[in-house]
Amino acid sequence: MRRLAALALGLWLAASGGLARADDAPAQPQRIVSLNMCTDELVLRLASPKHVASVTWLSQDPRNANMAARALVIPANHGLVEEVLAYKPDLVVAGAYTTRATVALLKRVGVTVREFGVPRTLAEMRAQIRDMAVLLGEQQNGEELIAAIDARLAALADRPRPAHPRAIVLRPNGFTTGRGSLVDEILTAAGLTNLAAELGIDNYGQIALETVALGKADILILNTTPDGPPSLAHEILHHPVLARLGDRLKLVALPSKLWTCAGPAVIDAIELLLDRAAPTPAGNRP
Repeated sequence: MRRLAALALGLWLAASGGLARADDAPAQPQRIVSLNMCTDELVLRLASPKHVASVTWLSQDPRNANMAARALVIPANHGLVEEVLAYKPDLVVAGAYTTRATVALLKRVGVTVREFGVPRTLAEMRAQIRDMAVLLGEQQNGEELIAAIDARLAALADRPRPAHPRAIVLRPNGFTTGRGSLVDEILTAAGLTNLAAELGIDNYGQIALETVALGKADILILNTTPDGPPSLAHEILHHPVLARLGDRLKLVALPSKLWTCAGPAVIDAIELLLDRAAPTPAGNRP
């Protein structure tokens, strides 16, 4: 079936005049299609809107995406190969773990596809921004974006830090984030000690609600989507036990879009955590 699909796509391309191949991709792509919400954000930040043919439908939702206002004026795709081909892109950018069938088929018929992984550190985030900027022929925009991020980090570095309070992140379905992740570095940059890392959790892993309740965390960070639709995955974030924990620790609601993708929004996450981790004046509840 895959061979038949690839053959059909090849015939379609031949009939429509073909698409740019990897060896003749333009220095500055004119018709960019993005298949991942995080590559959407980088493309929307770095490229001229007239060069962006399509981004994913996820990036048009302001609850989940940081560039929704710009994405709303650009055609949306759902990661289907038929949609991608209809835009006749000279460059397709995708995530390393999403739309795998579409990416495979596009590569088989010679479409220029570049895949981007998930940065685990701020340094890797800078490198990814730079790589995307070079790919798009927008090196100056990339360097300006990195400079703006570094300027904000430098300003935040001058702020007083709390005495390393212990924090734990709770995501939908009871997942948390340990060492070897961008979230862990965000917590460190905010002066927090990641309890999940102390518990030996690497990257992402599930944690029992009992562990959260009985742990010695000072701050519980709930990874939420404001006004998001109800789902079973999010039910744990509304468990009555978590509400009771507010009696002895700070509960911090951190919007998912601030740290789902590696970009300038993670600096907003650091700043929010710094604000919330600050000591609470006597007599006031967090």
